[in-house]
Amino acid sequence: MTIRHHGLIATLVICIATAGLLAYRYRALWLANANKGPEAGPRSFLLKSTEARVHLYFSDADHRFLTAEERLLAQPDSVVERVKVIVQALIEGPKGPLTPTVPAETKLLALYVTKDGIAYVDFDRAISEQHPGGSLCELLTIFSIVNTVVLNVPEVEAVKILIEGQEAKTLAGHIDIRFPFRPDMLMIK
Repeated sequence: MTIRHHGLIATLVICIATAGLLAYRYRALWLANANKGPEAGPRSFLLKSTEARVHLYFSDADHRFLTAEERLLAQPDSVVERVKVIVQALIEGPKGPLTPTVPAETKLLALYVTKDGIAYVDFDRAISEQHPGGSLCELLTIFSIVNTVVLNVPEVEAVKILIEGQEAKTLAGHIDIRFPFRPDMLMIK
């Protein structure tokens, strides 16, 4: 037998071993989900494969910078639905030691993304009425939303914040929000 035949046989053995390992792991995951009950059968295994790690940006304890908190979130096929999931997680607040940037009472009313990559995110009045105020806190809220959306959803390049379907001059009296914002990496530490 020639060296060429040995190489071919070795490659074939590696391919078969890899396929066997993948089949074994898939079967183990499928069986684990099937044992959890009828609602967690093969379909839930497929749904879990659409989750992804995202970075949600919250304030540090001193309210000076934004810091990322990594989360595993569902990633629907639709860009709009992906952004909704991410913004809703941001509203729910951090799971760890970071500080929320969006008032907990805030509701996401609507969201759409234009063909040129601008996400229009419409909140209820709680985002401004329940806001703690101050120009730095206002900046942290704005860029918490903008950085979280744009840095996690490649189809979005900028974010325009609306309040109750209307364009507002400011969020809490300081920062002009009449125009879409692009991410600001200087806000992140």
